[in-house]
Amino acid sequence: MCAAQPFAHQALFYRGVQEYVAGTVPFILEGLAAGEPVAVAVPASNLGPLRAELGASAELVRFTDMSRAGRNPGRIIPKVLREFADPYLAKRVRIIGEPIWPARTPTEYPACVQHEALINEAFRGRNVTILCPYDAERLNAGWLADAYTTHPVVVVDGREERSTTYDADRAASTFNELLVPPPWAVVFTFDVGRLSGARDLAVELARRLGLAGERMDDFALAVTELTTNSVQHGGGSGTVSVWGYGPQIVCEVRDRGWLRDPLAGRRPPPPDEPGGRGLLMVHSLADLVRVHTGPDGTTVRFYM
Repeated sequence: MCAAQPFAHQALFYRGVQEYVAGTVPFILEGLAAGEPVAVAVPASNLGPLRAELGASAELVRFTDMSRAGRNPGRIIPKVLREFADPYLAKRVRIIGEPIWPARTPTEYPACVQHEALINEAFRGRNVTILCPYDAERLNAGWLADAYTTHPVVVVDGREERSTTYDADRAASTFNELLVPPPWAVVFTFDVGRLSGARDLAVELARRLGLAGERMDDFALAVTELTTNSVQHGGGSGTVSVWGYGPQIVCEVRDRGWLRDPLAGRRPPPPDEPGGRGLLMVHSLADLVRVHTGPDGTTVRFYM
């Protein structure tokens, strides 16, 4: 299941635990036999069957609970995939990554598709093979159809086939959805002279909505990073919106900038390059980040 080209990105459609194990364990063992570093990042419920089937070989694999590490899909490329793959630039690496599972919500899903689409750009030309399992029994038909759009190769009933609808750029563009705050959001403007005031007001609103402790510190840092980016790179001013969404606090920063790099915030900048770390930090801190960008401006919405 390892393609000849340097980078391979495959979707595995499975039904039940037996098909899950049959589709993933040979992939793992083939990599180990070839001396390739192997990582598995899947929801916790799927880690147990893989460990059991692998037996002693499980000790040679890095396992990660994707439902925690990848709760924010925008964190998966830098903090799960690249964090594992980057130390092994001289050899091929294998990763099983399952970023979409039945408990994913419609609010999270657009960010999941964008993540899957951007993997292809993030690892272009790299000696990396990534296999992404999809639960064909419990995921809806539209989500399964999108997997064909984001993966050049799909594995169905144990057989590899080229996807005839693969178009990662179109998938990323389709889910670059316009973000509009709800009518009950508190919205205020800021510029260079009102940066500290914007942060203080957003933090106070989040506190009134129930955010506290370490998460409040994370919220304050994320607001500071985004508003500062707006002043420095987004036209010098912007708006901040804050509201409650069930148990979550949502904050949205909007400005006149345009994020032309589709991987902005999803890959670390070179060590000798100043700046470029603000959105990456927000992805690391938040439970979900949604981004809409274009010639009319950029909106970054994060959930805690």
